[in-house]
Amino acid sequence: MKTIKGPALFLAQFASDDTPFNDWASITRWAADCGYIGVQVPSWDARLFDLETAATSRDYCDTFKGRAAENGIEVTELSAHLQGQLVAVHPAYDIAFDGFAHASVHGDPKARQDWAVRQVKMALDASRNLGLSALGTFSGALAWPYIYPWPQRPEGLVEAAFDELADRWRPILDHAEENGIDICYEIHPGEDLHDGVSYEMFLDRVDGHARARMLYDPSHYVLQCLDYVAHLDDYADRIGMFHVKDAEFNPTGKQGVYGGYQSWPNRAGRFRSPGDGHVDFGAIFSKLTTMGFDGWAVVEWECALKHPEDGAREGAAFVRDHIIRVTDHAFDDFAAGGADDAANRKMLGLEG
Repeated sequence: MKTIKGPALFLAQFASDDTPFNDWASITRWAADCGYIGVQVPSWDARLFDLETAATSRDYCDTFKGRAAENGIEVTELSAHLQGQLVAVHPAYDIAFDGFAHASVHGDPKARQDWAVRQVKMALDASRNLGLSALGTFSGALAWPYIYPWPQRPEGLVEAAFDELADRWRPILDHAEENGIDICYEIHPGEDLHDGVSYEMFLDRVDGHARARMLYDPSHYVLQCLDYVAHLDDYADRIGMFHVKDAEFNPTGKQGVYGGYQSWPNRAGRFRSPGDGHVDFGAIFSKLTTMGFDGWAVVEWECALKHPEDGAREGAAFVRDHIIRVTDHAFDDFAAGGADDAANRKMLGLEG
């Protein structure tokens, strides 16, 4: 058993052009004031982080970490979710996803993909220079438009999509191995890796690559009606990162999993601040502690109702209250009588 680290906060939902969310020193000071001791950094947000410089300069990374440490904050991981999304994009989403990439590659899917691969590799280099061990990302998706089989999917369509997805990610995973960094795919609807089965389809095609791990976020499993606690048993050796994000699912006679094209507040399934939804975090923290997960509990604030700054402050306390400090002795040690082999055999009636 190991004690989970935290609380930490994913900064992607908070970075903005407004003070104190527009520069690294200010946002880490704010995070510390909320009660956090770590932050997960969106590698694409130049207001906070210079990815290209971090990929080549240990001095920059040391300074970056040092400024956070002055505010009592540790850098937990980098995120390359937006860039990872662009490693594999179905043409149906080309226009929507162009906004994630540099303007120079807009309208050119192949150039955008090449740009995304370089970005993820730079994020791995930067993670090494920062002394980190894991990078969070999305897998991207080629098969997602065909998730619900109507009309019937042609034979081999999904297999071809996953073959291509694996071919695109294999060189990146090998680069991760060279850097000693795990790539933790957030298992997420909209991605080809959206549940355990699809993750295994990918894992088989990359020959069980040791660096292909998971970012565990139970909120996405609640909205799929998937057993998120059993999932931890199934993938105990593959969980590399943990997002503390809550969700609720309240189906009605009119609406279910797919949400009826409604806005987030009006969906049957919607994200909530930690503690406001249906996720049993007591069971999750207990399971992760027993498994020996020693990574960070990172609040990813997304809520259809609550103000983000309230959610951030409440989230820090919520995680702190759920982290289990591992005991160094058994609770019933006071009653231990001591024994040896001879005494044990005598207790079992095996003597004489």
